[in-house]
Amino acid sequence: QVQVVESGGGMVQPGGSLRLSCAASGSISRIDPMGWYRQAPGKQRELVARIYSGGSTNYADSVKGRFTISRDNAKNTVYLQMNSLLPEDTAVYYCNVYILVRHRDYWGQGTQVTVSS
Repeated sequence: QVQVVESGGGMVQPGGSLRLSCAASGSISRIDPMGWYRQAPGKQRELVARIYSGGSTNYADSVKGRFTISRDNAKNTVYLQMNSLLPEDTAVYYCNVYILVRHRDYWGQGTQVTVSS
């Protein structure tokens, strides 16, 4: 069984920073890609950032220049460094990993990020 667990969420003031982590474990081989999604109240879940094993990335326009995604392949872990946070970034953030040998993706349980003064 594959497990995907996020951590690092919390409450922060506008302009602050948070670093999210996501670790995948279980029956895993190659993971490509790994990504972060978020869902705000009343909105659809959206892609925030995605990273491939070769290092290429995709970012939502709303977070470009503020968020940075990275991964540690040896640890099956993906990170999201979030700087200059805005109230509009408030959402539940979900980790998603695609396990190639299993031909499917897996979701974490989500971690709450709240940006408020």
